[in-house]
Amino acid sequence: MLEDFTITRILSVFGLFLLTAIAEILGCYFPYLILKEGKSVWLWMPTVISLAIFVWLLTLHPAASGRIYAAYGGIYIFTALMWLRFIDQIPLTRWDIAGGVVVLIGASLIILQPQGFIR
Repeated sequence: MLEDFTITRILSVFGLFLLTAIAEILGCYFPYLILKEGKSVWLWMPTVISLAIFVWLLTLHPAASGRIYAAYGGIYIFTALMWLRFIDQIPLTRWDIAGGVVVLIGASLIILQPQGFIR
């Protein structure tokens, strides 16, 4: 078990969560563009694809679904804050940064626990 606890394994687990979060955010962002900003209805196709990828990626996480959702929530919040900063071009406040750090620590505790994701 200890041999699986490598930096490569840890990064791959966190990377999978990050990709999952990006797929979900895109699946929500495209309808936002359609409904709020009047963009083309053809964006429904990438919406469906993004959400299908999101669901598929969730199935690749190696733990009980409740633990996946709990850990994923923290990574999702962090990813949403990065989206706010780099896509929406809105500077993060110190409260955003503090909240992001707190949820990353929480998600890390869930992911790195002995019966967590690193197996």
